[in-house]
Amino acid sequence: MNAHTHNPGQAPPGPQPLPGVDAIIAVGSGKGGVGKTTLAVNLAVALAKMGHKVGLLDADVYGPNVPLMLGVSGQPKMAGENRIEPLEAHGLKVISVGFLNPGDKPIIWRGPMLHQIIKQFLSMVDWGHLDYMVVDLPPGTGDIALSLVQNVPLTGAVVVSTPSDVSLQDARKAIEMFRQMKVDLVGVVENMSYFVCPHCEHEVDIFSRGGAEKMAENYGVSFLGNIALDPEVRKSGDGGKPVVLEGENSPHARSIFEFARRVLARIGEIKASEGASVIQIQ
Repeated sequence: MNAHTHNPGQAPPGPQPLPGVDAIIAVGSGKGGVGKTTLAVNLAVALAKMGHKVGLLDADVYGPNVPLMLGVSGQPKMAGENRIEPLEAHGLKVISVGFLNPGDKPIIWRGPMLHQIIKQFLSMVDWGHLDYMVVDLPPGTGDIALSLVQNVPLTGAVVVSTPSDVSLQDARKAIEMFRQMKVDLVGVVENMSYFVCPHCEHEVDIFSRGGAEKMAENYGVSFLGNIALDPEVRKSGDGGKPVVLEGENSPHARSIFEFARRVLARIGEIKASEGASVIQIQ
């Protein structure tokens, strides 16, 4: 009988903490095309540049773009029996379906297979000690997020949206999903919030502006900042060198570092409130 077998009538084991991982941050969105993976990658690299030990789990199995954005490829090596060594890039430990299924071949998996790959990425990968694990979720409210919550206790979730009404409508569903799963909301970040003209430096609100901040206020969750629609962010991602590698003084990376610091502050608040709850229960 293996460790996961349970007797009939006995409740299956609940989410189990990952040994050595201090905090797990899920990055999700209600819909695709809002720059969720770009922000997840840059958040992880920014945290690493701040001196933290960081892992990045690419759980977006249908569109595993993390390897491209980090400029890393190759097959993960086995470390003993049933253990996987994550790849490393820009100070991160990284695992992705993109390493196992490179190229343009699509992944056509049903729910149980998705659940199994997430379970393996969490429990079989040698993450070592991490201050933060960032998990890039697929867009929407499907099986992967549920599998993640069933396997490990998330510290909190970041919801990415653009200011457009269409994006905000789906972001509200993502907020409700995390609330139903009893996952703390780190907050909402507004991506592609505005565009700065390179010629006159005038700010243009291409997708409107401020909608995510209003939504966060309506839901009583933290607003984590506005990220500009910046061609340099796109170019750096396509080139495998996330824009935050330029440092906090770069005009292209400054707002992402501010976003990362707000995420850290919120994670600290969430952990402090959890600690207070434990003390009260005792």
